[in-house]
Amino acid sequence: MELLETFKRVKTASKTLALIPDEQRNEILNAVADAIIAHQAELLDANAKDLARMEKSNPLYDRLQLTEKRLADIASDMRNVATLPTPLGHITKEKTLPNGLKLKRVSVPFGVIGMIYEARPNVTFDVFSLCFKSGNACVLKGGKDADDSNRAGVALIHRVLATYGINEDIVTLLPATHEATGEMLNAVGYIDLCIPRGGKKLIEFVRDTARVPVIETGAGVVHAYFDKDADLTIGKAIVNNAKTRRVSVCNALDTLLVHKDRISDLPDLLAPMEGKVEFLMNDESQYDTEFMDYKMNVVIVDSLQAALDHIAQHGSGHSECIITENQETARTFQQMVDAACVYVNAPTSFTDGAQFGLGAEIGISTQKLGPRGPMALEEITTYKWLIEGHGQVRA
Repeated sequence: MELLETFKRVKTASKTLALIPDEQRNEILNAVADAIIAHQAELLDANAKDLARMEKSNPLYDRLQLTEKRLADIASDMRNVATLPTPLGHITKEKTLPNGLKLKRVSVPFGVIGMIYEARPNVTFDVFSLCFKSGNACVLKGGKDADDSNRAGVALIHRVLATYGINEDIVTLLPATHEATGEMLNAVGYIDLCIPRGGKKLIEFVRDTARVPVIETGAGVVHAYFDKDADLTIGKAIVNNAKTRRVSVCNALDTLLVHKDRISDLPDLLAPMEGKVEFLMNDESQYDTEFMDYKMNVVIVDSLQAALDHIAQHGSGHSECIITENQETARTFQQMVDAACVYVNAPTSFTDGAQFGLGAEIGISTQKLGPRGPMALEEITTYKWLIEGHGQVRA
């Protein structure tokens, strides 16, 4: 394993994080946020090199692109994380046994979190901020499409850490190779948790290959159901926002389900997207597609149950939405849809750690064991039991 020494250094460095008080963590996070703004030209120059290697028609181009506005948002999210309470040291359960033993269950870091992601340079900063705040070291494995951007971002973080005397190994970027991915997934004893963030193929590869614990995130085949009792005005706004706000993200709308009684409203419903979005009418071959592009399925259904059945068969457990003025229908939808985030009369574009008030997110979990939905500080901590006695022995 060529990267074994790297993993050892990160594991050793992770032990030092426990000695950093939360006040200093916050100070460092704010310093990195300031550095992002102060050195935005450097970051944009590196990003321009990555963008030059990708066709603008590629759906990932938008995810890859950094702008002054996006860097400002990244810095703002990092400052928000710094304002949040520490997730560490929380006593989540406490009791005294009949024999006098005192038990506490206390939140602690995982240790080392491995992050595998594609053309998303913002993830570099998001992962650092959440991991640093929660006392975790992080090993980053970005895709080759964003390698210049990622390296510039990590170099910036390292410069700030160095000014505070913090071991730079707590944030380590691996080579952008498939071999590095394989080594991370097999780094038993060094990587405590691996989180893939990307498309369906990446997530399936990680899930099928890893020998370290994995939290499955990402792939979103997202639906909105326009019910027979839906309000057309808000429906137009919700569907347009869910689809077109940013088509390349995992919470973007892929399939619009429309009740048969509202077919006459379909032209009005789709009007805000005309000329921008390609509509695929009842194209069964595309029902399982996460488009990440200006394409959208439009499917006519006979009933609420038909919509629920379609989502059950083709959804990915990410985010689903119903548009209806019927409260009973809305409650049924919320109870029956099996997804991390279920919306009533609001777009799926809100599935985001920052939007949920979590500061930022390390990913959106679509699994049921462990965290589910946007994962932030609390979701990347675990716990340990602390037991205090005074000579008790077990019979």
